Amino acid sequence: MQHEEDSYSNHISHQFNEELETIRTQMLTMGGIVERQVYDSIEALLTSDEEMAEQARLIDRQTNEMELLIDEQCTKTIALRQPAASDLRLIISISRAVADLERIGDEATRIAQQAIEMAGDSSSSKHGFQEVRHIGNVVRDMVQDVLTAFARNDLELAYRVAKQDRTVDQEYRTAMRTLVTFMMEDVRSISSIMNVIWVLRSLERIGDHARNLAEHLIYQVSGTDVRHQSLKVMKKTVREGTQAQDDDSDDDDDN
Repeated sequence: MQHEEDSYSNHISHQFNEELETIRTQMLTMGGIVERQVYDSIEALLTSDEEMAEQARLIDRQTNEMELLIDEQCTKTIALRQPAASDLRLIISISRAVADLERIGDEATRIAQQAIEMAGDSSSSKHGFQEVRHIGNVVRDMVQDVLTAFARNDLELAYRVAKQDRTVDQEYRTAMRTLVTFMMEDVRSISSIMNVIWVLRSLERIGDHARNLAEHLIYQVSGTDVRHQSLKVMKKTVREGTQAQDDDSDDDDDN
């Protein structure tokens, strides 16, 4: 009888692990789609490619549906499985992550929309495109790196992404000052430069959401909620979490 109970428990545990891995895989798949959407929307703007911009814009519906699906699966898993602490953190972090991924998709859609409008305007100025390219490259790397961090449970990489958000904020403020100067010098450029400003604002927000994703992973692995905390506090948490991961790895080797 005891053997049957153990076998049943192992079966249930195996099923649960498969459910968690499925949810995690779906989140990373959604992340890959959003990452591509960000890349295409920026590239479409810089190259005046309306077709690419339209394709990037249409992806928004798919990411919205994925967010609802994954969030529903997370809710059902919590209700039916009543997971223990570490598994619960995994589910919560994924639920939070898909919300931020959906918002990154929203910002990419806004950039794609601006790309369509600017490509169709022959009088549109190229002022600010250098800043868009530079900040766009940074935030694209942030999104890519934070998804890699999620795939590997890499706290150090997550911290570097969070730290990079400060650079994006600084670059954004510098770009704003430059573009305001352009508008003051040439009032005819105001309309097109305002479009670029909205793009830069979306890029800055994508950086914010990438940092949020990094914070969700740190919470998942370390158990410490680092939202609204300084980089100094986050670095300390990451150091402690990384040490705990190394200790667990050493224990596995001993076994």
